[in-house]
Amino acid sequence: MLRASRALVGIAAASMSGIDELVTVPQFRVLVILFSRGPSNLAAVAEELEVNPSNASRICDRLIKAGLLRRRESAVDRRQVTLTLTPTGRQLVDEVTSRRRSAIERVLHDMPAAQRDVLAAALAAFAEAAGESADDAATRTLLWPKTP
Repeated sequence: MLRASRALVGIAAASMSGIDELVTVPQFRVLVILFSRGPSNLAAVAEELEVNPSNASRICDRLIKAGLLRRRESAVDRRQVTLTLTPTGRQLVDEVTSRRRSAIERVLHDMPAAQRDVLAAALAAFAEAAGESADDAATRTLLWPKTP
């Protein structure tokens, strides 16, 4: 499992090549959270990141300043803030996800089809146990290599 984890971390790191000057890993995590789960409030983002709200607020402020995130205050209660991705933020997540997908497809292509099926089931169970959303848009669109 650790070997596979190292391989996936390597793929994830390589997929962020070129954007590391634009966003940090925690900032990118915020973008992915909003990409996969939709608009959210600051408290939910902080909980997902496992940081206190002030840290999450600073991360989000930087993303807003970079034009990747939008903050909208409720007309009823200004303390209620909704965070959403901007089109540029969504495009950034799409680009990184596409790079990851391509790299993972190359690895999967080298695996026998039967092993890919077993891996898919095992990783789905792992992701569920880790609390990852089953309706993650990036996961739904992952294209497995076609078998000959």
